[in-house]
Amino acid sequence: MTQTARIVGTIEYREGDGQAMEIREGPVEVAITELDVTLSWVEGDTHGSTAIPVADFQRYVDEGKIELDEPGEE
Repeated sequence: MTQTARIVGTIEYREGDGQAMEIREGPVEVAITELDVTLSWVEGDTHGSTAIPVADFQRYVDEGKIELDEPGEE
């Protein structure tokens, strides 16, 4: 399932074993599977993407750091 959302709080991810990086606030595309959630975004000329566990994604939503858009709202 794919939908749009907005990052409105601090969301961090890691690329491999690297240091934690922050996803900037703003719109993201969200693709949900049984195993993980992929967040994709555009920042200037850069396209970013990361996969996080479903439990972490749900925690971010519950904490109000990710606001899911209603279907058809973009």
